[in-house]
Amino acid sequence: MPASPASCTPSTDPSCGNPEPVNTSIYDTPEHELLRDQVARFLAREVEPHAAAWEEQGFVPREMLRRMGAAGLLGLMFEPEYGGGGADALMNLVFAEALSQSTFGGFIITVLVHTDMAGPHLHHAGSAAQKDRYLRQVTAGEKICAVAITEPGAGSDVAGIRTNAKRHGDHWVLNGTKMFITNGVHADLYFVAAKTGPGKREVSMFIVEKGTPGFSVGRALKKTGWLSSDTAELVFDNVRIPAGHLLGEEGKGFYSVMKNFQTERIALAAMAVGHCQQALKLTLDYVRQRQAFGGPLWDQQAIRQRLSMLDAKTRAARTFMYHCAWRVTQGHDIVQDVSMLKALTGELVNEVLQSCQQFHGGMGYIRETAVERLWRDARVLAIGGGATEVMLEEVAKRY
Repeated sequence: MPASPASCTPSTDPSCGNPEPVNTSIYDTPEHELLRDQVARFLAREVEPHAAAWEEQGFVPREMLRRMGAAGLLGLMFEPEYGGGGADALMNLVFAEALSQSTFGGFIITVLVHTDMAGPHLHHAGSAAQKDRYLRQVTAGEKICAVAITEPGAGSDVAGIRTNAKRHGDHWVLNGTKMFITNGVHADLYFVAAKTGPGKREVSMFIVEKGTPGFSVGRALKKTGWLSSDTAELVFDNVRIPAGHLLGEEGKGFYSVMKNFQTERIALAAMAVGHCQQALKLTLDYVRQRQAFGGPLWDQQAIRQRLSMLDAKTRAARTFMYHCAWRVTQGHDIVQDVSMLKALTGELVNEVLQSCQQFHGGMGYIRETAVERLWRDARVLAIGGGATEVMLEEVAKRY
């Protein structure tokens, strides 16, 4: 949102103060722009006309993920032989940010859990047999994924989980409870973290299919935001799974989770930045039209300066986000960078949405408005995927 020249008056010049495009970065390629255009067309055609109804029903229809799979929009990072795009971290970030131009956070997180938070466990740690059995269906959107790590007493502290798995002959037996699991009700494949030894970090990952005896959805959880994302408590009561459903090496699951956290947190940062971009656009349009005190709200210096500063912060965060993804492509250790990014964007999106909602006045508190939905959906981005305080500790201990 560039500063308006002194001669520019929003109330008389419709072009005054229009934001410049922010869909470019120094890391961009023509392929990135093609992907952005493809996602934008998909959102306009398949998502935006229907997403309000999904908010009411509490989940995104399975058919929507199948359509995304058919369009080649799921599993961009996965190997081409399994239907993936073989893309790098930058291309994957472009997808996540483009998807986050939707104002329906529940839809966005449903997809990103499938592609960036659950699916990568199979992509990174799965055996050839496991990938051959499942990954093509994941990429096609025929099987929906969830990752089950968080528990009632352990969230960001992965080493504190209590769900356990014990080997009995050619099977593992899982017992425990998981909480706040996105896609928990409607998923087909669950990548489950469980303790497999006495050590604090002796955690392993397992593949559990829906319908396995002893595995159940304890309850669907009602949330403040992300209303079209189903979230569940999961119960594992003597769940017997074949030994071949161990995902990766026994006892190495903690490190697998930590590795996948970096992809997850970049995706969540993209979601936060997308929310900021959309909220600022909506609010700029609103304050230029809303008449108060003899003119548009944009004429109030405090409002236009506040929006300008929030836009500056959003652009800075976005540049840092792309830099983090670029560092992934260069093979750098990015734990500190991504922890900073997650903390920064989780707090920023709440700062942006609080001001944008405020500038909408009473309309900002009405359920029919996009800014109210973004405000509700933004809150969890400072909590889920690593709370701000936990992220800052990750940053501090690496100095």
